[in-house]
Amino acid sequence: MVEKKPAKTAVKKTAVKKAAVNKTVAKKAVVKKAEAKVAVVAEAKVVNQATPKKAPARPADASVKKLNVTLVRSKNGRLASHKACVAGLGLRRIHQTVQVIDTPENRGMINKVLYMLKFEES
Repeated sequence: MVEKKPAKTAVKKTAVKKAAVNKTVAKKAVVKKAEAKVAVVAEAKVVNQATPKKAPARPADASVKKLNVTLVRSKNGRLASHKACVAGLGLRRIHQTVQVIDTPENRGMINKVLYMLKFEES
């Protein structure tokens, strides 16, 4: 017996149908993404409108202890962590003085790079 092969036109038609289905699926996906973006933008607008305004900055209390910190030695050639501590204290140049609040975090940074600083309580 001789087996019959499907006609080439039938194979082409099924391929065309599959391609058309894939295109419609892709179009639906694009539409869904666009709808999702619109929903996200709408939610962002609602959130922006609902957020309260920032409270004004508090006036500086006289009861808060402050430290005067002066950089007396260069940062050049130092460890990266020591440079970061000096930057964290707000110091950029030699002989620059800044006032920082007396907190454990600031005390720790000062103690780490004490050999580069001069500080006094104010």
